[in-house]
Amino acid sequence: MDATENLDLNPIEIAEGIDWLGYTNNNVGLHCNPYLIHEGDEAVLIDGGSRDDFSYVMLKILRTGLKPAQIKRLIYHHYDPDLCGSLPQLESIINTEELRIISHMENNVFIHYYSKKTPKVDYRVIGSEYVFPSGRKLRFYGTPFCHSPGSFMTYDTKTKTLFSSDLFGSYDANWQLYLELIKGCEGCHSQRICPQTGKKCPLYGIDQFHKRIMTSKTALSHALDVIESLDIERIAPQHGSIIKSNVDAQIVIRHLRSMEHVGIDYLIAENKL
Repeated sequence: MDATENLDLNPIEIAEGIDWLGYTNNNVGLHCNPYLIHEGDEAVLIDGGSRDDFSYVMLKILRTGLKPAQIKRLIYHHYDPDLCGSLPQLESIINTEELRIISHMENNVFIHYYSKKTPKVDYRVIGSEYVFPSGRKLRFYGTPFCHSPGSFMTYDTKTKTLFSSDLFGSYDANWQLYLELIKGCEGCHSQRICPQTGKKCPLYGIDQFHKRIMTSKTALSHALDVIESLDIERIAPQHGSIIKSNVDAQIVIRHLRSMEHVGIDYLIAENKL
């Protein structure tokens, strides 16, 4: 079995009790990353994926040894179909009255159109946290308009892993599971080809994604302020590659803060309206 087959067929543990459930897809240039947090006899699925992703995601869940009914919560950081499209299939196979969807009121209005079946909870109503029976705690932080009004992030206090949703996402035709930065990335501006390696710049896809997907520099700056207030060991975005250290996260944050035009200002500056 080669490395790609291993990624596609098996859950990949990225931290204690956290599995990446995605798969390689070099045709789309935008990779989606569902994650499973499991603690004891209970699990939480984060951004479960599109309708077409369902078979891959469920295969990996089963290969963790968990039964679908052990998934007690579905967290959706916003309402796009690449996150929520598989909701009806997940509900059908989880098949328990204990299941709840955690999101934001602004998102739940739209998530309801995927399915009316599962009760939907605004994370703020439950004190902006979810606690496993063991005491393991997930905390939720709002990042409005990054990119939707109800966008938010999930922080696992046990492993200091931040599930950042679209933040730190990337457009990548040549995708890899972990972001690979080199020493020169810290002070460099993103460009298509790295002048040091002659290969694709690892920050270019992140740059293009945030300029197009985030609504404004104000919204992005607010979200980065929230992120920098947290003690983070890794960042697990919904798109692109996982950032495996705080050092790399700080490099990406500094880069994002340096961007002049984001969202509508980017489109105006580039005359792309």
